Amino acid sequence: APKEEASKSSSSSCCAPKEEASSSCCAPKEEASSSTGAPAAEAVPTVSKDDTRDAVRRAYATTAEGGPSILPLDCGDVEKRRELLGYAEGELNELAEGADLGLGCGNPLSVADLKRGEVVVDLGSGAGVDCFAAATQVGPTGRVVGVDMTPEMLQKARGILAATKDPVAAKVVSFRLGEIEHLPLGDGVADCVISNCVINLSLDKPQVYREMHRVLKPGGRVAISDVLRTSEIPDELKTEQSFAC
Repeated sequence: APKEEASKSSSSSCCAPKEEASSSCCAPKEEASSSTGAPAAEAVPTVSKDDTRDAVRRAYATTAEGGPSILPLDCGDVEKRRELLGYAEGELNELAEGADLGLGCGNPLSVADLKRGEVVVDLGSGAGVDCFAAATQVGPTGRVVGVDMTPEMLQKARGILAATKDPVAAKVVSFRLGEIEHLPLGDGVADCVISNCVINLSLDKPQVYREMHRVLKPGGRVAISDVLRTSEIPDELKTEQSFAC
């Protein structure tokens, strides 16, 4: 047969007119793809920054109200953790020990090299453990300001401070409600900024560092103890429950 007739013949043998098309070879494109049985990819639910921040705030509020005993395994045994985190024996005074909820991941004061009379700002100060420890190092002419976004933590820290008989801590330590991305402090006021396992929770880490730079005096220092992600986190671990562990 002439070439054009062969073409018509092969076409008509497979594909009937649109209204008579059989599912054997001329199914619409979407029907053909469904025959493979491959499930459609599920959209990964997005979580807003506000939701994430609220989840962090709730977790820390629970610890502030329940104390370190609510943490799993040895995380709730603050005495066991202190040595592992780098606090020397006797480094935490009685006041600091009462504020230790076992939430840190190191000892920022070990590299802060604090001096008498210096001004220290603690980002994410919690119940105040590092603030109270810092007060003994800067002395009565220094100042220590703790900043935390969780009202329950702030209430606990202020309660410990109000009950203290330590005249130095009572004079030099204070706590302010605020987010570490927007510090409630003026420019160029701090000799040293410290932080203990908090910056990893920030949703805008570059902004945190910009704020550090803003509040530090020229030649000021930063002393941070924190955790770093060295590889991608599997999706199954990107949940509020997993991050809380």
